[in-house]
Amino acid sequence: MSPPSIGDDIPLARRSPQPTRPRTLWQRLKWLLLGSLISLGAVTLLVRGPLSGLLTPGPVPGLDAQIDADGRLLGHFPYPEASSGDLVSVASGMKLRPAAASSLLAMQNAAAADGVDLVLLSAFRDGRLQRELFFDVMSERNQSAVERARVSAPPGFSEHSTGFAIDLGDRRAPATHLSSSFEKTRAFQWLEANAARYHFRLSFPRDNRQGVNYEPWHWRYEGPTEALTLFEPAQRLDR
Repeated sequence: MSPPSIGDDIPLARRSPQPTRPRTLWQRLKWLLLGSLISLGAVTLLVRGPLSGLLTPGPVPGLDAQIDADGRLLGHFPYPEASSGDLVSVASGMKLRPAAASSLLAMQNAAAADGVDLVLLSAFRDGRLQRELFFDVMSERNQSAVERARVSAPPGFSEHSTGFAIDLGDRRAPATHLSSSFEKTRAFQWLEANAARYHFRLSFPRDNRQGVNYEPWHWRYEGPTEALTLFEPAQRLDR
C-alpha cells in the first residue's frame, strides 16, 4: 500500500473541535422537525417494510459496512469516547487524559532539550468531529468508505476518541505535517529513539495489519492499565 500524501489525509484545520455558536430558535425548530420526520420514517418502515434490515443495522449510521470477526470496521477497532470530565487541556482547543497530557509535556520538554520542537497537531476528538472528518471529507474528495478508512477512522472507531492518541509534527518543518515525509524530520527520528520512554507508540507503522495507511505522525499513549487494555487488540494484531 503506498503512503498517503498530505492531500489525502484529514485537513489540519479540521482536526480539533471548533467553538460552537448558540443555535437560533429557527435552527432548533428545524432540527426538531427533522428528528420527527426521521422517527416517522422509521415507524413507516417497521409497519410497511421487512424487519430484517432494521434488526441487523450497520454499526455506523450511513455507512454500508459490517463489523469483522475480530471486532474491526474497515480495519479499525472500536473505542469508547472519553467524557469531558476525564480530559484536561493541553493546548488551545485540544484535550487529553491527564496521564497522557503529563507524559506528552515531559516528552516535549525532553525533545526541546535536544533541540527538537514537537508540536501537537491533534488530540481528543468527539464523535461529532470524527463524523465530519470521515463523512464530510469522504464526500468532498469523492472517496469510497474503504478509501476513506485508510486515512481516517469511522466515528466510534478512532483512537483519538479515547483521549490517549495524538498527532505530532515538527514545528521547524511545517510542510511535513500530517505527511509521510514527516519521517524525514528530526522530530520523527527523535520520537523513534525516545517515545517509548514516555509510553507513546506509533499506531500505524508501515504495512500494519489493520490496513491503515502509514502515519508517522500518529502516536498513542499506553501508560496506564486502562490504555493498555483499550489498545491490546491492536497490539495483538500487529504481533
